[in-house]
Amino acid sequence: MKDLVSRCPIEEVMQILSGRWPSLLIYYLKQGTKRFSDLRRDNPTISHRMLTLELRKLEDAGIVARSEFEGYPLRVEYDLTAAGLKLMPLLDALGNWWDATAAGRSQGSTPAVPVAK
Repeated sequence: MKDLVSRCPIEEVMQILSGRWPSLLIYYLKQGTKRFSDLRRDNPTISHRMLTLELRKLEDAGIVARSEFEGYPLRVEYDLTAAGLKLMPLLDALGNWWDATAAGRSQGSTPAVPVAK
């Protein structure tokens, strides 16, 4: 992972959640426990290697929990931790914002968004 430029918490969060896959993986895990193959099915364009790397990154950050079950073949399941569940209102708010501003995007202009003070 790249070194942090500042000690800003937003930079630290973005280092974990930036990119194409982390937020999507969290979104699909909000539906409950998933196996690796379920996450591949939910995200068919992600490679096996990239899915592994992203899940490890989220696991190291304490957002995703990995559970192994003995047997052959080895069964592995992923679930959101308490910290991961706390991200859901933020991701839901992003989705709601996107839906609310859809009309402006389709017309080629960006609607004015009030700035909180």
